[in-house]
Amino acid sequence: MQHSAPVDPTKMGVGRAIAVLTSGGDAQGMNAAVRATVRVGIYTGAKVYFVHEGYQGLVDGGDNIRQATWESVSMMLQLGGTVIGSARCQDFRTKEGRAKAACNLVKLGITNLCVIGGDGSLTGANEFRNEWSELLQILQKAGKITAEEAKCSSHLNIVGMVGSIDNDFCGTDMTIGTDSALHRIMEVVDAITTTAQSHQRAFILEVMGRHCGYLALVTALSCGADWVFIPEMPPDEGWEDHLCRRLTYQRSIGNRLNVIIVAEGALDRHGKPITCDIIKNLVTKKLGFDTRATILGHVQRGGTPSAFDRILGSRMGVEAVMALLEATPDTPACVVSLSGNMAVRLPLMECVQVTKEVTKAMAEGRFEEAIKLRGKSFENNWNTYKLLAHVTAPDVKSNINIAILNVGAPCAGMNAAVRSAVRIGILQGHNMLAVHDGFEGLANGTIEPMAWGYVGGWTGKGGSILGTKRSLPANMIEEISLNIAKFNIHALVIIGGFEAFVGGLELVTAREKYEELCIPLVVIPATVSNNVPGSDFSVGADTALNTITTTCDRIKQSAAGTKRRVFIIETMGGYCGYLATMAGLAAGADAAYVFEDPFGIHDLEANVEHLLEKMKTTVKRGLILRNEKCNANYTTDFLFNLYSEEGKGVFDCRKNVLGHMQQGGTPTPFDRNFGTKMGAKAVLWLTDKLKECYRHGRIFANTPDSACVLGMRKRAMLFQPLSDLKEDTDFEHRIPKTEWWLKLRPILKILAKYKISLDTSETATMEHVIKKRGGV
Repeated sequence: MQHSAPVDPTKMGVGRAIAVLTSGGDAQGMNAAVRATVRVGIYTGAKVYFVHEGYQGLVDGGDNIRQATWESVSMMLQLGGTVIGSARCQDFRTKEGRAKAACNLVKLGITNLCVIGGDGSLTGANEFRNEWSELLQILQKAGKITAEEAKCSSHLNIVGMVGSIDNDFCGTDMTIGTDSALHRIMEVVDAITTTAQSHQRAFILEVMGRHCGYLALVTALSCGADWVFIPEMPPDEGWEDHLCRRLTYQRSIGNRLNVIIVAEGALDRHGKPITCDIIKNLVTKKLGFDTRATILGHVQRGGTPSAFDRILGSRMGVEAVMALLEATPDTPACVVSLSGNMAVRLPLMECVQVTKEVTKAMAEGRFEEAIKLRGKSFENNWNTYKLLAHVTAPDVKSNINIAILNVGAPCAGMNAAVRSAVRIGILQGHNMLAVHDGFEGLANGTIEPMAWGYVGGWTGKGGSILGTKRSLPANMIEEISLNIAKFNIHALVIIGGFEAFVGGLELVTAREKYEELCIPLVVIPATVSNNVPGSDFSVGADTALNTITTTCDRIKQSAAGTKRRVFIIETMGGYCGYLATMAGLAAGADAAYVFEDPFGIHDLEANVEHLLEKMKTTVKRGLILRNEKCNANYTTDFLFNLYSEEGKGVFDCRKNVLGHMQQGGTPTPFDRNFGTKMGAKAVLWLTDKLKECYRHGRIFANTPDSACVLGMRKRAMLFQPLSDLKEDTDFEHRIPKTEWWLKLRPILKILAKYKISLDTSETATMEHVIKKRGGV
């Protein structure tokens, strides 16, 4: 990040024009990006134009390029596909076509172009920019534009956003649409698993992704598939026998179904395609299993965008407008991308170059390199899959006993974390123990061993199968230490929310008195509230966020039909405003009240006036989110009464308290995948720690770094000592003192048309992909 003198953001775009287009294959979340680009563009004082039908509309001009208004992007956020249309365009590939497109832009004074599409669309945009001055000369010579017009439009700025369900663009962790495609796939996989179990079937599923195995890989992790075929890593010679052995073994240990995931571009070592039919014939002939193949096709592109894709599209749209308005003729065309939870700008052509390097590496058989080039996130997924896929437990046992417990409120994804922790532990030769009902179970001795099959099919199950309680260990330390000795427990995995964090700290404090507690322990944050210190994300928060977002969509639909209606919705989260803020961004709320961003009577007055003004426009509805503990006096009932009174004669009010449905449901792909990676990483770390702490025939761990929280911080998964995180914790309100998502709150207000100031002193600097990847 670089700091510069603050600029008034509402004046940055005055006298400038921005055009936004979507190109190539559609992807859910593109509309969120278009909406944010339009609204932030208007907020900066710029004129914003829609280009309908992608590059074709740019070439054809006329009615295809229309000025956008604030209201024209209303109710767009929850729609799949792209409202402004996309088309494959041959004309734009010719110089003549590009000259026509340039002429259309010059006539409207547009010198900033925002392109949302895949690598082909973005490469085309870059080429357009590079030959811009040449195109202007051609147009001037032909008398199509005047010298004055050419001078006013002498330079074209380009910013790209990657919209592609394939997640095949290097430089960004996630492309717009990938998460939603995974949602569609997992809905199908969950439905198929129930029918397959009834009949003891083997199911083969082909997922999209062109030449990228990301969707297939994450699907395999998210449903605990027996095998995955991806283009980046063709199976070894003789894979047919290996596959049959694995399927037979799974049946022999009592599994009623087999799931095999195939990426559409999967190949063998000789470059021959591996298709559903080839695998089906193999399994049917060799094993005689009842086998079914399903090709998911375009269903993966359809449906409403997930909360993640809406927020990603919105954040990228804001960043894209800023990048366009800050660009100079010397700035290379950039692409706005996501790294961890940070929006970054990367040189477009560097990303395209690395993306091409992947294809080249695959063509030349450098498969390990292809996986590395795909980026950290892809590599981590592949490594976790490899760890969990090889099911033969070692002959040599380690004689280590690791106990796993769930603490706090249940949430989706807890079971996925338990499953991967148990299986990785067994593969390391450890004995894995289930502790039922949290710390109470540890004190009461409700502990039993878990075998490989014990956690079968857990990945897609919501809630907590182990059972969970909120009780803290401080009052039960005596009983807990006796049971740790009795069951000979050498390490603990504590999966849960703020209570898991505090409970871990209490165990560490009690180490002074009880030698039995001098064992390594790791806390995996899992709570819908996302309030555990040391991690930007908690397992379970994504599922809750999607539940809230879906409910808000339905409520908005009802309000849009009724007209002049405002809904006030109360979300969970304790004192943490994460769910209310992120759901506000994902659902297009007018306001989100949270504890961390104090508000008073003047703010409430401004919000009511804002809604009264809004009812004069064509958008006659309002959505207000309130975090359950944002203010002791301004309760949900108080807000409902206030808005009802002030809105009399203009709008009426309804309220909804979402309650415990936010904790339920099947986990989203993100939570399954995140839980799986966290569980695996935690046990591998404990295995190393146990070796370090082994002294004179026994385990003894009493250093701060032997009790950690495993958290996702910006771009990395980190182990941080519990004791180090005390400084950053507000224990009274059960939240971290610093929360990254607070920086997104101004975006929510700008997209709802509040005249607030966006801090432009801190802008995302241009980074480099090539250097970052070690000089590829």
